[in-house]
Amino acid sequence: MKNNKNTRELISYLIAGILTTAVNFMMYYILIYFEIEYKIANTIAFVISVIFAFFINKKYVFSSSKSFGNEFMKFFAGRIFTYALDIGTMMFFIELLGVSKYSSKIWANVVVMVSNYLLSKFWIFRQ
Repeated sequence: MKNNKNTRELISYLIAGILTTAVNFMMYYILIYFEIEYKIANTIAFVISVIFAFFINKKYVFSSSKSFGNEFMKFFAGRIFTYALDIGTMMFFIELLGVSKYSSKIWANVVVMVSNYLLSKFWIFRQ
């Protein structure tokens, strides 16, 4: 029974992650199109996608009924950590390796998605 719950949770997280990533990428690419500097564009996209991700993870992935305030504070703190990973990874790829702003966003999101799942499962929405 526990295995089915974990499988459902992981599949739900992957779907939520895809949707959150779509929100994040869409905002980032729109802002880049309008020639917003990539760090500012990434920050704006981050804030919007974090708000979206919190609600979808709380309700649909982890089915949490705990208090909103405590979980949101943990969620936001965890996302600040992964934002640092996100922007650091992008700066590494763009400024040190010369990778495009678009490709760098994809690589950074791989690091962020794995980190976000682990933080959500074992700290933020822990049962």
